[in-house]
Amino acid sequence: MDINQFGNITFIGAGRMATAIVGGLIKSGLNTNKIKAYDISAAAAGNFSKTTKVDVELDLCKAVTGADVVVIAVKPQSINEALPAIAEHINGKLLISIAAGITIDKLEKLSSCERVIRVMPNTPALVGEGVSAYALGSGATATDATVTELILGAAGSVCSVSEKQLDAVTGLSGSGPAYVFSFIQALSDGGVQAGLPRDIASQLAAQTVLGAAAMVIQTGEHPAVLSDQVTSPGGTTAAGLAVLENRAFKGTISSAVMAATEKSIELGRK
Repeated sequence: MDINQFGNITFIGAGRMATAIVGGLIKSGLNTNKIKAYDISAAAAGNFSKTTKVDVELDLCKAVTGADVVVIAVKPQSINEALPAIAEHINGKLLISIAAGITIDKLEKLSSCERVIRVMPNTPALVGEGVSAYALGSGATATDATVTELILGAAGSVCSVSEKQLDAVTGLSGSGPAYVFSFIQALSDGGVQAGLPRDIASQLAAQTVLGAAAMVIQTGEHPAVLSDQVTSPGGTTAAGLAVLENRAFKGTISSAVMAATEKSIELGRK
């Protein structure tokens, strides 16, 4: 499907994630006249319009008029107000939600939409390197899935999961960038302790993480195999890995993912 074939799209919420997705859509060739947005915050609306060159509607109901796809990009606590306010205007449209923790069942009830897709994106979408997972509601079609992949794919990669797996996605890729940022900071701190200037240590740390991630993706090898390839018996890497093993590095990261997953489940119950 050509990116201009799926019709008009409106973003309810014009914050950083919506700005990132729209920026990707425009780079992918979507005509700006097919995009509308709305945000209650004048500051967010202004930043969105300045960055994307897309006008922001001041009236919520007017914003969704004529839309074929409505993307809910508001904070979860705003869902209870935003969806009922536009329910009568979005019946029959495809509703895509990136509001964390809000279930498909709740989205369907609040919006009266039959075609609902729930998405968990992550912040690297801001630089075109995000990864999003989506789950289809019972009324969503294969075409709706294709449209969703086109929209999300403009800001990174996309995968399909069952809704019950979205909490795990939140714990891993949703919260994961913060874990990686902490790791980069730790690498940089180690470099400084070893005698490197901070700017060089930070550059080396960030590029090392970027390069290692690219190797995993491009080679398709298991991370353990790639680790073995750079670990010589009795060498420097083996010495460093031994410290990480003794300090339960992998177990700690896994526990962080589980803690974030459990918190996502808890938030979804509220």
